[in-house]
Amino acid sequence: MPTDRPLLILTGASRGIGAFLAGHYLAAGYRVVGVSRSAAPKEDENYRHFTVDVGDEDAVVRMAAAVDEEFGRLDAVINAAGAAVMNHLSLTPTATADRLLRTNFLGAFTLTREAAKLMQRRRFGRIVNLSSVAVPLAIEGEAAYAAGKAALEQFTRIAAKELAPLGITVNAVGPTPIPTGLIAGVPPDKIDSLVSRQAIPRLGEMRDVANVIDFFLRPESDFVTGQTIYLGGVW
Repeated sequence: MPTDRPLLILTGASRGIGAFLAGHYLAAGYRVVGVSRSAAPKEDENYRHFTVDVGDEDAVVRMAAAVDEEFGRLDAVINAAGAAVMNHLSLTPTATADRLLRTNFLGAFTLTREAAKLMQRRRFGRIVNLSSVAVPLAIEGEAAYAAGKAALEQFTRIAAKELAPLGITVNAVGPTPIPTGLIAGVPPDKIDSLVSRQAIPRLGEMRDVANVIDFFLRPESDFVTGQTIYLGGVW
């Protein structure tokens, strides 16, 4: 694997937005370390995959150590792993809420912590978290999901302050509904209702997410940190 390309860790790389972003950043000249619970081999010399559940702290710590040993640098992290369940609060088991929080918040917390240890050596790093418009819209049926993403946004703001002296920025992007497996089980009328609450009433596309992340990752974006950008005209 060439060593002159920047190195990016991407969670949730096996499907949906994560799979798209893996291809996008390989094409943009990055070496990509994909992370997911299932294998996701890609026919690209600049791709390396780790089969890891981001909710497993020990596994994430071991993965970060392996990346350090193999590559000796880390330029960017995209915490794109996500899980969603739409269910009324009274019908949501605690075990389900625990799983959502581990995937949507604690996984990003652990990887950001470990990544910062590697990035601080070069006084440079870009960390981007994937939130959701479920936070500002306070969507019924997504109490556990939205709570985890709200925690992720607050974490983004505080981590940005703590890591700024190390040359590391931390930002987030909040996509609108995008046609992926994550919303496959949501009734169409529910999706239509959500889209109607956007200033730009259409489903999101993968390119919309990549566009914002591209901006956050740029070296010239070193004065932008602690921000969450929602897509579609939601606030």
